Amino acid sequence: MAGVSITAEIRDKGLLKGIGGLMLLTRNTQPMMNVIGVGLVGSTVQRFITQTDPEGEPWQAVGAEYAADKRNSRILTESGRLRDSITHFAGQDYAQIGTNVIYARPHQEGAEIVPRNASHLYFRIGGRLIVADRVVLPARPFLGISDEDQTMIRTTIESFIVRFSRSR
Repeated sequence: MAGVSITAEIRDKGLLKGIGGLMLLTRNTQPMMNVIGVGLVGSTVQRFITQTDPEGEPWQAVGAEYAADKRNSRILTESGRLRDSITHFAGQDYAQIGTNVIYARPHQEGAEIVPRNASHLYFRIGGRLIVADRVVLPARPFLGISDEDQTMIRTTIESFIVRFSRSR
């Protein structure tokens, strides 16, 4: 993904042992990783509704002048393109979520925008021409693994282990 992505890394020794056992038994853990990926996409989309980062902290508010000019009152949701672009990939030993939207990384990590071929940046807010030397975008992380995500991952893995054990 060209924008920004995260990959869930499982460090819990019990879960790793369970996944290893499941891999030996089934030879295919991709369906489980797919379920984890779908869950992570769902929790990431929910962050656009709650306007919070993976730790539950509110995203920094937008400036009043910019907020008055927005079509949508939610932060990071002018058109919904970024939110709607969140997707996942799953493999035998990973679940990755992310987006290919080019402006995702500056919003996730924060950024400073400076002019490349001009002395200043020029843009409009509220019908007013703004001339700036630079614009600083604060980090508003939407990707990440929350405590609830960790619980979902653990529950999903345990469920697959139990389900497969019963079917044998």
